Amino acid sequence: AACCAAAAARRPAVRTALRLLALAVAGTASLLGSFVGFIAALGVLLCSLAAARMRRRLLALASFGLVTALVVGTSWAVAERALPEGLSVSLEGQLTQYRVGLWHDAAELAKENPVLGAGPDRFGDLSPTVSQSLDTDGKPQSAPLQQAAEQGVVGVLLLGAVFGWLLYGLGRSPCSTPVVLTAGATLTALAAMASAGNALSSTPVTAGASLLAGLATARRAAGPA
Repeated sequence: AACCAAAAARRPAVRTALRLLALAVAGTASLLGSFVGFIAALGVLLCSLAAARMRRRLLALASFGLVTALVVGTSWAVAERALPEGLSVSLEGQLTQYRVGLWHDAAELAKENPVLGAGPDRFGDLSPTVSQSLDTDGKPQSAPLQQAAEQGVVGVLLLGAVFGWLLYGLGRSPCSTPVVLTAGATLTALAAMASAGNALSSTPVTAGASLLAGLATARRAAGPA
């Protein structure tokens, strides 16, 4: 939000102050031990700086969609244990074996119920990995895999359609290109985090993302007749 506001600000001093605020948010994430949050916030800030020099938005938005698809595809490949052994071991070291086990369970449930899934909120009851853990929220720590396991292909397509519709809305937004691309980078970072974690399970996160998307695609109200 700070980066979007900086992209829309007209005074250089205001832009600088807002970008320093965004940098402070990234630093706070690092101090709190959230390395992923630090990388995501810093990445959005860097994308915001680059977006200030861009005039065409469609190619960048298409790139955001491609990056998201690659992250989702990689998480599914990890769940299916379809990656080369060296790469698979490296990723498992970063993701932890517990999370990889959850992903594998989700992929297996998706195969058993490919169209409609096993049912909403049933992953925790059906996952062997969850049953072996005492400290768990019963979720597979991946939004696409959770949709595949619990709501099948239909759920995955609907989730993908939501993100695609957001990118489409940003492409047609009357806001300036720097604002649009900064919002797109933020939503892409959130999508990547949701593909490898429970980011979308937090109400403040989804509410904040919705508010940001609304601000970046809103049209100015017409003046009085």
